[in-house]
Formats: sequence, C-alpha cells, structure tokens
Amino acid sequence: MTVDVVILTMREGLLHVLLVCRGEAPFEGMWAIPGGFKRPTETLDEAARRELAEETGVEAATLLTQFGAYGDPERDPRMNVVTVAYLAVLRDVGMLAAGSDAAAASLLPVSDVLSGKIELAFDHKRIVRDAIERVRVELEVTGVATAFVGTTFTLAELRAVYEAVWGVQLDAANFRRSVVADDGWVIPTGRRARPGPAGGRPAELYRAGRAWSSGGPIHRLHERTKTP
Repeated sequence: MTVDVVILTMREGLLHVLLVCRGEAPFEGMWAIPGGFKRPTETLDEAARRELAEETGVEAATLLTQFGAYGDPERDPRMNVVTVAYLAVLRDVGMLAAGSDAAAASLLPVSDVLSGKIELAFDHKRIVRDAIERVRVELEVTGVATAFVGTTFTLAELRAVYEAVWGVQLDAANFRRSVVADDGWVIPTGRRARPGPAGGRPAELYRAGRAWSSGGPIHRLHERTKTP
C-alpha cells in the first residue's frame, strides 16, 4: 500500500503541480508526484503527511483529502501495489527541500504534464489528470477557488484561477458582475494592491464572503449532446 499526493498551486497565472525527481529505481531520474509506502504503524493520512514532508519539505497536514485509489496490477513494476491519492490546493507551497528518495522537488506547469511534455513515472499522469478534474468540478460546487488566492485578492487573481483550471478565457466584465453583483461572494477591503511595473491605478483588494461555503459563483459551459 502506498500514498501519493497531488499539490496544486497558482504561479504567474498558471496552474502548477508539485513534482519530485526520483532518486532511485524504478523510474530513476523521472518526475513523479510525492509519495511512498505506508508504514505498518501509520494510518493513510499519517503516511501522506510524512511522505510529502520528507520528499518536498511541504507541510499541508490539515488540507489533504483523499480523492481516489489506483490498483491496476501492472502500475508498479516492483509488485502489485495499490495507492491512495490525496489532493491539496495551496496558495503558497513555501520553500521546497527535496529529501528521502527524491533527488529534487519543483513546481511544474500542469499543462506540460497533461500534454506529455513532462513524462511522469508510474501512472502518475492519470492521477494528476483525475486530480485536476476533481478541482474543475469543485470550482462549481465548493469554495476551492479561494484556496488558490490569499486572504485578500484582486478580481483578476480570482479570475485567473478559473481560467487556469478550466482552460478557458473569461470576460473580465462578466466575471466581475458575477462575483460582485451578488452579495456574499467577495467583500471590498477598502485597500488596493501594490502598483504593477506598468503603473496605472492599483486593483482593488477583496476578501472572500460567506457564500463560498455553499458553492461557487460561476459554472462551466458543458458541451451539450445534439438531438438527432
């Protein structure tokens, strides 16, 4: 039994995933999501927290949630291994420090993983893809979008989360109307962000309102099946 942990975060407007470079066989030198074998005296949650901290230096104990289990007989060349996958969304992963059997730890664009530009060990591409789809759904039904931003944020930062996770481009004016017009989504703080390098008036800062506890303000446009 193993555990694998998918950590997602936003960086420079793009969705990134935390990966480690394997320092030993199998798949030595390849990128993988952090994880490893569960010790006999550990719970699954304890194993996930330990492996994440040992391999990356990231502490996310209270944020990890299970989202899937994978048990294809040939997913691990060493033996028949079942893994339980965990997911966490972080605003800031902090300082990365590779350890244990990881030769390096880094944040890499999710788009490079899903496109195959970055090849992952084991069946980790499938696990990352499933984690992304889980977050895509949760953007509609939970307040997970606010986990990607700080305690205060601009509307552009919040909109970038939806665009990065859903892979779409949203109209800024329509997005603003969706989250500002209805009470409860975002609350003005009366402060503004720091001026950008291009100058101009700094964007207004908001904080999350109570409405996020019961869903999200916008929904994906799902493809409809045409009637013959």
